[in-house]
Amino acid sequence: MPVSLALRGRHADDDRGREAWAAVMASLREADRVFSTYRPDSFVSRLGRGEIDLASCPVEVTEVLALGRRARHESGDAFTLELPGPDGTVVLDPSGVVKGWAVERASQHLAALPDTDFALSAGGDLVCRTTTEGAGPWQIGIEDPHDPSRVLAVVPVHTGAVATSGTAHRGAHLVDGRTGLAPVGVASVTVIASSLTWADIDATAAYARGRDAADWLRTRPGRSALVVWADGTTESLAVPRRAGTLAASR
Repeated sequence: MPVSLALRGRHADDDRGREAWAAVMASLREADRVFSTYRPDSFVSRLGRGEIDLASCPVEVTEVLALGRRARHESGDAFTLELPGPDGTVVLDPSGVVKGWAVERASQHLAALPDTDFALSAGGDLVCRTTTEGAGPWQIGIEDPHDPSRVLAVVPVHTGAVATSGTAHRGAHLVDGRTGLAPVGVASVTVIASSLTWADIDATAAYARGRDAADWLRTRPGRSALVVWADGTTESLAVPRRAGTLAASR
C-alpha cells in the first residue's frame, strides 16, 4: 500500500527527520513480515494454517488478536478477523486491526522529534500531530467512493487520526461477521478519532454493519464520522472540538 509522510518544523529536512522516516518504514516492514496474509511465511499465515501456535508468535500477535476480539464484541459481531477464503474455508485475517495499529505504532518515531509536526498516511489512513506554535491544522480530504477523483469533505486536524473503510480501491473485501456476506447500503465510512488504531477499527466495523453504520457510530465516544451511503447521500456525525471539523468541499 502507498505510504507517505509530510513533516514541518525543526526536523522537516535534516538527518534526524530522515532517520525517523527510515525507522517508520522499518516498523511497517516488520509488521508486514509478521501479519501479512499475502506472505505464506508470515506468523499470521502460519498460525492460520495451524503450523504454529500463538505462543510461538511475537507478542504483538496476541495484542492484535485481543483488539480484534474486543472489536467483535463492541460491534455486535459485525467486525471479524475470520474471513471466507477463495476455497470456501475460513481464513484468519487481522488486517482490519493491523493497518491502523501498525501505522500508529510506527508514528511513535515521528512523535519523538521535537518541535516537528507530522502527517503519516498509509493506504488512505492517517495519523498527524501539530505541536509547533502558530501552525495550522492538517487539511485531510475525504474522497467520494463513487468518484475517487472528487473530494467530498475536508477535515482540519491538528492532532488525531482519520481512517476510511470501503471498497472503492480494493473491491468487495469486507464482510459482515454476523452473516458472512458483503454489507449493503453503505459505500464508505470515515472516522476521526484520537487513536488511529480505533479510528480504523471503528470505520471497518461501521462499514460492516451496513445500513446502521451511522447509528452504531453514535454509540462510540470521542468519534466523529462521515458516512457515504450507496445512493450517494452523506451523513456526518458530531465532531469533537479537539479532533477537527468537517468542512464541505467546494
